[in-house]
Amino acid sequence: MPDDHSGLVSDATVQGFTKDGLAAFNRQFHALVDERKLTNVVTLIARRGEIVNLDAYGVLDVSAPIPLPARTDSIFRIASMTKPITGAAMMMLWEEGKWKLDDPVAKHIPQFEGLKVRRKDGEPVDQASPMTMAQLMSHSAGFGRAAEYADADLRGGDLQDMIDVLAKLPLSFQPGTDWRYGPCVDIQGYLVEQLSGQGLDEFFEQRLFAPLGMTDTGFWVDAAKGDRVSRIHKYDDDGKVRAAGPSNIFNTSKPKFLAGGGGLVSKIEDYWRFAQMIANGGEFEGRRYLKPETVALMHANVLEPGVNVTLYSPDTKGLGFGMDFAIVQDPAAAMTSQGIQSYYWGGAFGTWFWIDPVNEMIVIGMIQNVAGSQTAAGNPAVREQSAQLAYAAMTDRR
Repeated sequence: MPDDHSGLVSDATVQGFTKDGLAAFNRQFHALVDERKLTNVVTLIARRGEIVNLDAYGVLDVSAPIPLPARTDSIFRIASMTKPITGAAMMMLWEEGKWKLDDPVAKHIPQFEGLKVRRKDGEPVDQASPMTMAQLMSHSAGFGRAAEYADADLRGGDLQDMIDVLAKLPLSFQPGTDWRYGPCVDIQGYLVEQLSGQGLDEFFEQRLFAPLGMTDTGFWVDAAKGDRVSRIHKYDDDGKVRAAGPSNIFNTSKPKFLAGGGGLVSKIEDYWRFAQMIANGGEFEGRRYLKPETVALMHANVLEPGVNVTLYSPDTKGLGFGMDFAIVQDPAAAMTSQGIQSYYWGGAFGTWFWIDPVNEMIVIGMIQNVAGSQTAAGNPAVREQSAQLAYAAMTDRR
């Protein structure tokens, strides 16, 4: 398959990695492309602030008559990897005193005052205690899973339209008593706009993307960059990848709904700049974005005892959740090779990343498949494979 990968961008013996180990990392992901389990993959490993491995392999559109190669500057829909960025924006406003962790959400969204809680049987009941901003930041405020709102079309209008719809629906559980992955971060995007007086796109660009140097991240793609955007792919009956949909569809102008929970596109080095800022405790290239103690709060578990992060299975254990980051508290229980205390998230089309604060490492990967984060849909377990290989390449793991 054609490729444009820069491979090792520093001496692989620096920062505690072996050259052979990083080469094995790259070979494994190249093999997934060669075996047609993936169409393309771009990966990055950084340690102690230095990118030690940057690799791209495959093609952007397997159906194209003359497929363009995936490159390290290829652009991907990062879907829910938007969420940590929205979380950082919210925490900037928290530092400015615009909201407090224990504030009732209704203080900032009056339409949510007095929302009832649905019961399996009987009439909806009052909230036992008002849902708080900390709960909104950690998917434990009472809003249901995304599938529960399929008929509501929450992203069919603009952010205000979403709030108006949710204000007419009961919560799915008592605030603080469960973790359900639904509209919480889209609601945070609405709050960024309300608390800052700016559009979400403007706040992101002015406060994060421009100063961080994230030149290819946003809610839409300039048409001139369209040939750098990966096509979304899916699997045919024999498990091989093929293009999904009639064409490579992406926004070339500002969308009506600015999804803080999943609307961004990005390239891998852009996302590393954001992740490195977080890993550095809120600072990047001499500029401070957040205080160290604020970043520490973002990856500290805020869930009540007994509440589990059940994204793919109700039996998931070993994970906590902070301010828009999941946290590996017990790698064995969580069935992950990521290091303890690592914090992370991923995107619906298969993009993934984690930050390991113990080993001062960041790993990011980008693919573009339908349900790409779910192995049950036929996708390879890229996050787990990358974790096994990255730590195997490290000579001084702590």
